[in-house]
Amino acid sequence: MKHFSIAAAFASILAVTAAQASPAKVGEPAPAFTLTDSNGVQHSLADFAGKTVVLEWTNHECPFVKKHYESSNMQAQQTAATADGVVWLSINSSAAGKQGNVDGSAANRLRTQAKAASTAYLLDATGVTGRMYAAKTTPHMYIIDPKGVLRYAGAIDSIPSADPADIPKATQYVSTALAELAAGKPVTTVVTQAYGCSVKY
Repeated sequence: MKHFSIAAAFASILAVTAAQASPAKVGEPAPAFTLTDSNGVQHSLADFAGKTVVLEWTNHECPFVKKHYESSNMQAQQTAATADGVVWLSINSSAAGKQGNVDGSAANRLRTQAKAASTAYLLDATGVTGRMYAAKTTPHMYIIDPKGVLRYAGAIDSIPSADPADIPKATQYVSTALAELAAGKPVTTVVTQAYGCSVKY
């Protein structure tokens, strides 16, 4: 058992090191990952081959996340995207004991209260997937095309504030990129500066 524990720990270190060494890059294949959702179901990126996938890093205690959920902007974008066949994955990379960390039941309560419309809420308390994607803020948004290529990384919109009143005035980067992909067009804006609270690794 002792040898197994050492081997497992070493494997975990290698996984983290590999993730840090090869962060996600727009225009290249999105890094593969497998995470468990709030209902205890495992999801791998490979499960969604052939579909457009949105990754949304989240932390319900962050004022910038609250801006988009309390205004229903995030839910509206989730609803529109999933209605078009997009897979929308909310990912929580807050470590145990850090702000925003939740277990599955707490995550489900939050989703119900917010009337979230994401496909699944994924738990990444180890931070391995978050670091692999170099997710720095909540929210931090990524779009992966049906061929598995990362096509967008950055902010949800163009005004880096926690004020919901700014949403109607902002360029909505994620919904615009999704519309362009759906129309068979290249994404116009592929990388932006994400804003929000730091991910609590």
